[in-house]
Amino acid sequence: MGPAHRIYVGTIGEGLFRSRDSGQTFVRAADGMFVECHVRALVVHPHDPRVLYLGSEQGLFVTRDGADNWARVEGPLHGKQIWSILLSPTDPDVILVGTCPAAIFRSTNAGRTWSEAHTHMLQQCPRIMGTRVTTLLQETSEILWAGVEIDGLHRSRDGGATWEKVAVQGLSSADIHALVKVNGNFLAATNNGLNRGDGVNWQTLPIKDILPWVYCRALSQPCARPDVVLLGNGDGPPGSAGIIARSGDAGHTWAPAAMPQRANSTIWNFAVHPADPNLIYASSVSGQLYRSWDQGQSWEKLPREFGEIRALAWTV
Repeated sequence: MGPAHRIYVGTIGEGLFRSRDSGQTFVRAADGMFVECHVRALVVHPHDPRVLYLGSEQGLFVTRDGADNWARVEGPLHGKQIWSILLSPTDPDVILVGTCPAAIFRSTNAGRTWSEAHTHMLQQCPRIMGTRVTTLLQETSEILWAGVEIDGLHRSRDGGATWEKVAVQGLSSADIHALVKVNGNFLAATNNGLNRGDGVNWQTLPIKDILPWVYCRALSQPCARPDVVLLGNGDGPPGSAGIIARSGDAGHTWAPAAMPQRANSTIWNFAVHPADPNLIYASSVSGQLYRSWDQGQSWEKLPREFGEIRALAWTV
């Protein structure tokens, strides 16, 4: 057991919960925003664990005291449904926010001013009504990627100011859930499998021969171990069963991780932090929390369960 740390759980309809004692107890920590908001995005500042950004259906919020108090980030995001947030790892004053219907907003001064990026993203999708920017990834300071549910991959070559849809080959689905870069290639999780490629040319990995289901959701890499990749797998959205899969060789081979039992739904989120590269949290979309002390090889279930979890983070 490592030193005491904080866990943040973003829920649908119950706002944000915080644990200050490594997950033994949780209390709601939503002062300054709607207490029953839908939290779908949550990120920790890379240099200050007291600073977090949160996205809900009411816009973007920030805390500078570890979630004791939240304040709305004023600007064009007010009232927009936020699905993803990226703080640039090279300059965290640069913030990108993805919304539903799909759009991207950008700030270069820590949220004081904003501009809407120029994109060509679809706005409507019959099954889910509005398309969603589910994942944002920075490759270099100028090249960024966005995954859209359901509108495939989009790329920016100018730091996020303008975006173009990428004409991909071999991707198993345009329903993009998560995206990571590992050893010069990308992995993309979709509703119909896991894909590896260079961003344009893709191949679908044969996970259906190894894992119970082809529905893939979350992707994550332990801090300081980019060759290790974790995958959230399940029988659908939200599904009624889920597992965590792990690759130790940059996504070439996969195996189910050791869990006390199958989760009650698809594994939707992972949370990592550089303070302890071995410590990782995961959550199922239907409210279960899991913890690993060995970079995702084995997992224990936390006693506390929530109604629906869509965002997860931990800090010191």
